[in-house]
Amino acid sequence: MSTIISNPTSIPNLPWQERPAGCTDIVWRYSQNPVIPRNPFPGANSTFNSAVIPYKGEFAGIFRIDDTRREMNLYFGQSRNGLDWNIQPQPIQFQCAIPEIAPLVYRYDPRLCWLEDRYYITWCNGYHGPTIGVGYTYDFQTFTQIENAYLPFNRNGVLFPRKINGKFAMLSRPSDNGHTPFGDIFYSESPDMTHWGCHRHVMSPDLSWAWTKVGACAIPIETSEGWLLIFHGVLTSCNGFVYSMGAALLDLDQPWRIIARAQPYLLSPQTLYECVGDVPNVVFPCAALTDGDTGRIAIYYGAADTVVGLAFGKISEIIDFIKTNHK
Repeated sequence: MSTIISNPTSIPNLPWQERPAGCTDIVWRYSQNPVIPRNPFPGANSTFNSAVIPYKGEFAGIFRIDDTRREMNLYFGQSRNGLDWNIQPQPIQFQCAIPEIAPLVYRYDPRLCWLEDRYYITWCNGYHGPTIGVGYTYDFQTFTQIENAYLPFNRNGVLFPRKINGKFAMLSRPSDNGHTPFGDIFYSESPDMTHWGCHRHVMSPDLSWAWTKVGACAIPIETSEGWLLIFHGVLTSCNGFVYSMGAALLDLDQPWRIIARAQPYLLSPQTLYECVGDVPNVVFPCAALTDGDTGRIAIYYGAADTVVGLAFGKISEIIDFIKTNHK
């Protein structure tokens, strides 16, 4: 049985639904999906690609919401059970002492990571093109933005939940200024969460459901088998991009080294809410909650760039799936 190391805390109220009778899927969908609708308040066009984390016995979330002007921004929400959400109708106002990067251009696809003494938020930030914005909060009331992590162009900035060899560590995907038709995952490290370097290649697309590009998704989960990475892969079909969810194991001390990468996907767009929406055929996870006592995992994912879905699994089964089906 694989054990979670970096998140041994019990989450007794982790959202959970048992695997349906007759289902053999490694990851299965919540029967009441979508768990968050496209318009949780007036003026919202879509809610998707959002981050969730346990907070004071309940749950906090940073949500990507595109409004009816199609302005992309981040909103705070809270929930007692991880299923029923109260999302504030006004976007987060970041305190930022850096006038060059403070103005809003766009913010989207956030990730949330508890690291040392605070909750870090990373997102795709508009600054002469997409780059990785970084901020933090102690209490989900005051939010502070610090320096962008990289030059444009970059997306999918995902922090590791602890320092590695004494350095902060992040995965990202260098890209371009458009709807990138390529992309590999890279590892970077920083002594101070400001200066990022020592870049290492992690993962490339392959001749499969991840043919076109790959990107890190949820915060990596430290296990006795390695870092469990939930990532997305993109296939270019005759009808456009298809986004699916996959899994891999990375070395604990050198996370740019892949131990194993599952060839089949974990979840692909197959339901109506995943296949029909503002951007069809998208499963895009941004958060994975894990319960250290049971090894259960709850994965929040954007569906068709319109709503938020929820899927469930077990850490040990996902790791066995990777090891059994690795390249």
